[in-house]
Amino acid sequence: MAAGALAALGSLSACGGGGADGTGSASPPAASSSVAPVSSAASPPSPPSSSTVTSAQVPTAPAAASTASSPARPAAGGRCHTSQLRAFVGRNDPGAGQENFPVVLTNASGRTCTVRGYPGVAFLDASGRRLGPDPRREPGPGPVTVTLAPGRSAWAGLTFSHPEVSGAEAATPTTLVVTPPDERDPLRVPWTGGKVPVAGNASSVRLTVLAPGTGP
Repeated sequence: MAAGALAALGSLSACGGGGADGTGSASPPAASSSVAPVSSAASPPSPPSSSTVTSAQVPTAPAAASTASSPARPAAGGRCHTSQLRAFVGRNDPGAGQENFPVVLTNASGRTCTVRGYPGVAFLDASGRRLGPDPRREPGPGPVTVTLAPGRSAWAGLTFSHPEVSGAEAATPTTLVVTPPDERDPLRVPWTGGKVPVAGNASSVRLTVLAPGTGP
């Protein structure tokens, strides 16, 4: 009887091994069918998890409330073009035989734009003939980018020695032609500043870079 019991035990051990490496074909014993299923009616419903709350369950604030008090700002439009600008010559600020005029560019558009560097400047007589050479650019501080919101201005200093003091040959222009930096189309401004040097000793006209404002 002892020998028979040992043989039966060895037979059961051989049936439970293998499966992972394909050498055994036995399946694990099935779950007992005598376990009663849990009734869904006996368990109270679980509250919804915070991670499963849908957008329909969360109240939202009116979108208009956060923007109603914020005024719209004009969008920046890059470099100022001639069509966006107006030019004028400010009041002379003479000193020590020098004539000093601010040449002003104003943003007349509805968009913010920028200017940088030297404007182009030339004097014309009544017949449209150019008077004198190009103004000499003052080295001074380097160019800066000036941002012009609508209605804001930038200015460059136009300076020369008075012809009666320097003895230079003089002429009286009727027009100052102003070309914004990096533009080809000019603006024409009436010149009411009197005589300017056009040739001879101390005849050079000097020009500074554009700076914010309308003059010193």
